[in-house]
Parts: sequence; C-alpha cells; structure tokens
Amino acid sequence: MFQDAMAEVEGRMAHFSLYTVAPTPEPVRMTGGLVVQPRFAVADAPQPDVIVVPAQRSTEESRAWLKAASAKAEVTMSVCTGAFQLARVGLLDGLPATTHHDFWDAFEKEFPKVRLQRGPRFVDNGRVATAGGLTSGIDLALHVVGRYFGEETAARTAAYMEHRRVQTQGV
Repeated sequence: MFQDAMAEVEGRMAHFSLYTVAPTPEPVRMTGGLVVQPRFAVADAPQPDVIVVPAQRSTEESRAWLKAASAKAEVTMSVCTGAFQLARVGLLDGLPATTHHDFWDAFEKEFPKVRLQRGPRFVDNGRVATAGGLTSGIDLALHVVGRYFGEETAARTAAYMEHRRVQTQGV
C-alpha cells in the first residue's frame, strides 16, 4: 500500500525496498497461523536503512542480528510488542518508548532502564522509534515516510490508504 502511494519526489521515485529477515530461510509461523516466507536469513541479509520490528517471538540469533544491524541503520522502529525486542538488546535504555497498552505494566517491570510513555501513539527518538498497537504503527510508518520524503508524500500516502492520521507523539 505504501509503495503504491509513493510518487516522484525531487526528480526521484520515493520508495522503500521491502524485505523480511528471519533466523533461517524457512517459513515462519506467526501467531494466528499466518505463515511468512523470509526473503533473507540473518546470515545473508543486506544492511537495511530502516528496520521494522513487529510483535514477534525472537531467538538469540535474531536478537544478535537486530543489535548489529540497528547500529548501522538510520531508523530502527517497533510496532506493538516489538518494543520488547528493542529493549532486550538495549536499544531503548535511557530512552522514552511505548508499546501496546495491554503490556505497559509487564514492559515497565521487565525494562526499568526504559522510560515508558503511557499514552502517545508513538515515540520517535531519532534513530529508534516505538509505536503502540497496530494502527499506531501505521501512524509511525507515515511519520517515517514524512522524514524521508516530506510531509506532502506522507499525507498523500495516508489519503491513498484512506487512513486518518493521529500524530500524537511522545517526548
């Protein structure tokens, strides 16, 4: 959907190259039964500019990849309980962050070094950003589109998706 809405910006196509990464190239069964076929295993994944961590289970190998890849990425962002993965590898230590509201208490207890923000739809710390539940992730993704390609492109993308943005951002 995001790709369809992107148009030429300053003489170049505004787009992201999207791919999935997992510990192995084997299909991954998600909660609810959805099966995702990773495009790359962590061992052969190219260095991303933007990393999006969804609500997921993780392995030691995927956490090691996340920590190493995020050190070179321009933006590492999480959606929903993906914030747990960012916190587990230390990316949120000392920073404000958010996660899905049903998990605020557990997150705060497990990660006392993170300054949990209860309420904002997303928190952008520059290189690391977190979003609450699923639709908060859409708002954060549109915010990142705006950072890369300008607010006009982000607004056009939201309109194409028929998404009414809620740009409530934490500190």
